[in-house]
Amino acid sequence: MFYEGVNNNKKKEYRASKKVCIDCPLRSACLKKSQEKRITITYYVEEYERNNLRVNSARGRYMKGKRQSTVEPVFGTLTQFLGLRKINTIGIKQANKVMHMAAMAYNLKKYLKFTQKRVKSGAGMLALLFCLKKRVYELEKLFLRNFKIANYKVT
Repeated sequence: MFYEGVNNNKKKEYRASKKVCIDCPLRSACLKKSQEKRITITYYVEEYERNNLRVNSARGRYMKGKRQSTVEPVFGTLTQFLGLRKINTIGIKQANKVMHMAAMAYNLKKYLKFTQKRVKSGAGMLALLFCLKKRVYELEKLFLRNFKIANYKVT
């Protein structure tokens, strides 16, 4: 086990000298010109494999679909349209506060849009009703006036 690179990742390394590979048919393709074969893998390979099994299970696929339809669109909206590309705070508690405030702003914006639509459409329908009622009365008066005038002339 060793720590690799700038990220200080924990790795495992397996080495085999070319003497071990004498009878191997893939020796020339595998070793090429080197004197030993090195295989480096992450120290957490078991956890990765366990996670891959969990994600690829039926429940994992269901949960992924659920997350993609509920949570990820919110994060996309927050980052793309509400300017939350960076959280300029120090510490997880402060970042958590920022995320809670952003979620509240998102929910309020959604709620106000929903309530405004209902109010506008209700007011619009009411105005349309009054406008139609007024037009019907005007047509009725016009019709009756013309009918009376026509009636008056006939008699």
